Amino acid sequence: MIAERARFRYARKIERAVGYRLPDQAFSGTMLDAIYSHLDFDRLDHTLKEQILSFFDSFLRCNCRDAPMCGCPERAFTRELVEIRENGLNHRQISEYLLDEYGIDIYPADVLSFLEETVHVLEAIRDIATLKEIPDLESSTREHIAKIER
Repeated sequence: MIAERARFRYARKIERAVGYRLPDQAFSGTMLDAIYSHLDFDRLDHTLKEQILSFFDSFLRCNCRDAPMCGCPERAFTRELVEIRENGLNHRQISEYLLDEYGIDIYPADVLSFLEETVHVLEAIRDIATLKEIPDLESSTREHIAKIER
C-alpha cells in the first residue's frame, strides 16, 4: 500500500516534540497516535507545525471510534494522491507537493507504481461493470482512468 511508503522527512523533530522514539513512516500506528494525541506543537518550528496541521486536517479528521487506527488516514491519503493526479500533476510533482504540503517524503517511482496499480484496478472494475451492465459505474471508471493516464 502506498501509505506504507510515506515517510516524514522531519521525523526526528517530531520525535523530540513528542518525547519518545518514533518510526519515520507517516502512517505507522505509533506516529499517528503521537500526532493525534501526544504532540506538543509549541516545540515545533513554524514550517513543521504547518505541515503537521495540514497532515492532521487532510488525513486524521474522521469520526471513527478507533481513530486514528481505523484505516481512514490511509484511505484519505490514497484518495488525495489520485485527486492530485487527476488535477494534472505528474508523479514527480506529486512527490514534491507532498513534501511541501505535509513534510512527507515519497519516491516518485513509488507514486508512479501506485498510479499504474490504480489504473489496473479501475480497469478491472470497469470490465465487471460492463459485464454486469452497470453503465454509471462503467462511465465513472472510464473517466477516472482517462484522468489518471493523461
